[in-house]
Amino acid sequence: MELGSRDAFSRMGTLGIEEEFYIVDAEGRPTSGTDDLVYGRDPPAAVPEGFDHELFECTIEAQTETMADPADAADALATVREALVDHAAADGYRIAAAGLHPAAKWRELDHVKKPRYQAQLDRIQYPQHRNTTAGLHVHVGVDDADKAVWVANRLRWHCPVLLALSANSPFWNGFDTGLASARAKVFENLPNTGIPSAFDDFDAFRRYERRMVETDSIADRGELWFDVRPHTGHGTVEVRAPDAQRDPEVTLALAEYVRALVVDYAERYEDGESPPSLRRELLDENKWRAIRHGHDAAFVDRDGEGTTPLGEVVDAECDRLGIDGIREVYEAESGAARQRRIREESGADALRADLVVAP
Repeated sequence: MELGSRDAFSRMGTLGIEEEFYIVDAEGRPTSGTDDLVYGRDPPAAVPEGFDHELFECTIEAQTETMADPADAADALATVREALVDHAAADGYRIAAAGLHPAAKWRELDHVKKPRYQAQLDRIQYPQHRNTTAGLHVHVGVDDADKAVWVANRLRWHCPVLLALSANSPFWNGFDTGLASARAKVFENLPNTGIPSAFDDFDAFRRYERRMVETDSIADRGELWFDVRPHTGHGTVEVRAPDAQRDPEVTLALAEYVRALVVDYAERYEDGESPPSLRRELLDENKWRAIRHGHDAAFVDRDGEGTTPLGEVVDAECDRLGIDGIREVYEAESGAARQRRIREESGADALRADLVVAP
């Protein structure tokens, strides 16, 4: 039984970025290419550990190295993306990015044969069979296990903000869902997803993690798919709320925000600050607002007494944390709005082309 320990939490402020992508054909339609790109030949020299499967043969994950200096993020992300695009092109594939691909129809696509995913399909059934989602995951190192749990508790309020900024999946199974992030709603149908409850400390989280494995509720700790979690193997706080992005600048802005939040809350933990308590139901309400409205969402405040529009949240966060990337993301057209506009103005072919990641 693989479970983490306190010893994993040893580095503060490191950064790692995981992105999930779609493998597409010349017409931009998702296709079964994972076996070729993962097993078919050696990985590119720039990414010696290669790329990994996701649930469907048309989805693939790429991750940066662990970075001690966040200033290295842009170069690291570009290196991984360029290597993946070139690696795919050598076998005649292209790479596309969105929270859900508008042309991905789950009944027509193949699942990978990897035993871990086959076991999930057998255990979870329908919700996992249709899970064509692609997300963005950001890891930030924390140097103390109890601190990591405390920080993860605090980040729960921010996960809907990150989701709203990243909302990039209005279409699912070929139709317009009316949502800004249908990915979040599709993924939320799986067990052990969404915004988690708060944990008192690391021992409480570890007991929960162990109980889930020992009762065969999950096969391993990686199947706790919450929007934010302390990662007991990597020694990080992992935020899993955002949709995947075609534009690397959006990915970098979201990663910058996550890291700034983790570092800020880690300092507050050291100062002995008492966190406010907001009902889980209100956190879920905020997530629904992000799913439905994206950039137009307004969120229940931390004290539960009022609501604040996303734009005002972004301005306050940028001023408080000394960042600017998410302000640029908010002021630009959202991914969901862009997808709808392109399909309405130019059709489905143009939309598929627009989602392709540039070499």
